[in-house]
Amino acid sequence: MRGSVSPLAVYNRAMETEQPHVLVVDDDRRLRDLLRRFLADNGFRVTVAGDAREARATVGSFAFDAIILDVMMPGESGLHLASDLRKKSETPILLLTAMGESEDRIAGFEHGADDYLVKPFEPRELVLRLKSLLRRAARPAAVLGDELRLGAFRFRLDRLELFRGEERIKLTETEARLLGALAKKAGAPLSREELAAETGAEGGERAIDVQVTRLRRKLEDDPRGPRYLQTARGKGYLLLPD
Repeated sequence: MRGSVSPLAVYNRAMETEQPHVLVVDDDRRLRDLLRRFLADNGFRVTVAGDAREARATVGSFAFDAIILDVMMPGESGLHLASDLRKKSETPILLLTAMGESEDRIAGFEHGADDYLVKPFEPRELVLRLKSLLRRAARPAAVLGDELRLGAFRFRLDRLELFRGEERIKLTETEARLLGALAKKAGAPLSREELAAETGAEGGERAIDVQVTRLRRKLEDDPRGPRYLQTARGKGYLLLPD
């Protein structure tokens, strides 16, 4: 049923009448119970799973609005599970981990995560991040404004939204900011340092490489031989619209 409803309608209905349904995957039973109670008290409907196997079975039975996923679990890791889930779904994924180095955050984004929260964390921050993910997932399609043409795609500079025909291509907030920064200076190379400052990407310059790779998968017919989002050797990246 949900597949026939627009993302915006799903989000509005969730906010007004149906609580957003969140899957929490963590092998720590105490943390699972704490998160279930806290999120329920803050307007979410919560399902929990103790490992990747249980999570897969649960995902096959329910439609979730977001997934909170622990990285370090026995058996299949949260990173591997996130990567597999991302191949099949655009459901927002928020990773939880005790490892907070930039390399760990980059690994999370490389595996398809939309956000990253380091343990221990403030529960209120988790709620705010979840709501931000839901807003992004439900962002309505726009019909007016300046556009940049990229083959079959068009990019709305005022709303930082990418379309193929009438279909809006889902971008993470960092991907949208990155494409927006390149679009504003189309044809001119921007360094990784400049792009990191423009997007606020955690993980610094290498994180930009990760985000560019993800954008190319969405934008290019051949991500290995990009036509539009090109590497400026020794300088950074540039966008070449039609």
